[in-house]
Amino acid sequence: MQFGTQQCRLDAPRVMGIINITPDSFSDGGHFNTVDRALTHAREMVAEGASFVDVGGESTRPGAAPVSVQEELDRVCPVVEAIASEVETIISVDTSTPEVIRETARLGAGLINDVRALRREGALSAAADSGLPVCLMHMQGEPGTMQERPRYDSVTEEVAGFLKARVDAARAAGIAGDQLILDPGFGFGKSVTHNLQLLGRLERFHELGYPLLVGMSRKSMLGHVTGRSVDERLPASVAAATISALKGAQILRVHDVNATIDAARLVAAMEDAIT
Repeated sequence: MQFGTQQCRLDAPRVMGIINITPDSFSDGGHFNTVDRALTHAREMVAEGASFVDVGGESTRPGAAPVSVQEELDRVCPVVEAIASEVETIISVDTSTPEVIRETARLGAGLINDVRALRREGALSAAADSGLPVCLMHMQGEPGTMQERPRYDSVTEEVAGFLKARVDAARAAGIAGDQLILDPGFGFGKSVTHNLQLLGRLERFHELGYPLLVGMSRKSMLGHVTGRSVDERLPASVAAATISALKGAQILRVHDVNATIDAARLVAAMEDAIT
C-alpha cells in the first residue's frame, strides 16, 4: 500500500507506535509534548521495528475536551516536520481536523488516522485533496461523552454498518478504495462487553474488504479484565495485539513497540509455516 512517498506491504502484521503530543492522554500524556522528546521517541520505536509512528495532538480519552484548531496545529506540525526530515518511517497523523490534515500532508505525513471517520465539516474534502490513505474509525458519540452509556442492539453489525457507510462517503468524495483502512474503534463508545465481542468477532470486518487497524494498547478494557493499572497492562496489551494479529489485523497501534514486534513476528512465522 502506498503511504505518501513510501510503500508498506500489509501481508503480515505491522506495528504502529503511538506518539501523543498532548498533556492529557490517558497513558503517556505530557511525556512527548516537545519536538525533541517526540523525535527521540520516534527514532526509538522505528529502531525497535515500528513501520508507522502515529502522531496526535488532541486527546480522545473518555471525557477529553476538544482543543482549538490552532493549538492542534502548533502541537502536531513541528513534530511531523521533524520526524519527516530525520526518521525513515511512515508518519500517521491522528486527527479529525481539516486544517491539520492539509498541513501535515504538506509536511510529509503518509496516513490520516481519523477517529471520527472524516465526519468533521471539511474533513472529507481535505483528505481527498491530500491524496493520502485514510483510516476510518468507529466511535459512538464524542470523546467527552462516549462512555456514559453506550448502547447497541448488535455491536459488531452496527460498527460494520457504520464503517461501510463511511467507506461509501469517502469513495464518493474521491478517495480510492485502495487508500482506505478500517478500525472498529475499541474503547470509543463501547462497554467492556462490547469491546470483547468486537475482538471475538474481528473476522467480520474483513468481509468489508479493507485492511484493519486495531488499537487496544493499555486501554481501560484491559484494566477491567485484569485489574491492572495503566502502567501494568503490557502483558494484556500484547495478548490483545496477538489475538488481533491471529484474526488478521494488519496494523497494530501500540505504546509498547518492542514487545508487540515479537508477538507480530511469531504470528507471521506461524502463518508462513502453515501456508
